[in-house]
Amino acid sequence: MHVDIRSGLLTKVAYHCSPNQDQRPDSDDITGIVVHNISLPPGEFGGGWIDDLFLNQLDPTAHPYFQDIAQLKVSAHVLIRRNGEIIQYVPFHKRAWHAGVSCWQGRQRCNDFTIGIELEGCDDQRFEQQQYQQLANTIKALIQTYRGITLDRVTGHSDIAPDRKTDPGPFFDWDYLYCILNNKAG
Repeated sequence: MHVDIRSGLLTKVAYHCSPNQDQRPDSDDITGIVVHNISLPPGEFGGGWIDDLFLNQLDPTAHPYFQDIAQLKVSAHVLIRRNGEIIQYVPFHKRAWHAGVSCWQGRQRCNDFTIGIELEGCDDQRFEQQQYQQLANTIKALIQTYRGITLDRVTGHSDIAPDRKTDPGPFFDWDYLYCILNNKAG
């Protein structure tokens, strides 16, 4: 897996173009990765609801929870499903709308300079081994492409918006991810 620098897309993954993207203030300022979790409805996996949310096609009548979120305009650069499938929604050189009000290492508006990676999951369940492996593969490809990203520039949504967000949650195993990234596991 690698990033095609011209298109800003990962090779060999599905691309579903989200309308929820725009230009970064500085397309050369890509210096971080934010890890999130998402499940729709909450705690349920599979199906196309995440895709529908990121494509502005979520039916508010399909589930009571969707009534409150169907109007949101959100996206991530990448989603990694429970089975390890990767779907990309926004080219990396564009700004995805994943972080919201946020601050990291003294910088506001983290969408401007980070890449958002969603894992299909929730705060109270473990993630799948294949998700960690695909996350590590994606991070390695991003580090090889964007020199401003290093292993110490990978963080969780809860770290950049601690008063609002809890993801990727207490069941996300940062140590295991770093073992894979350092070729000590996986």
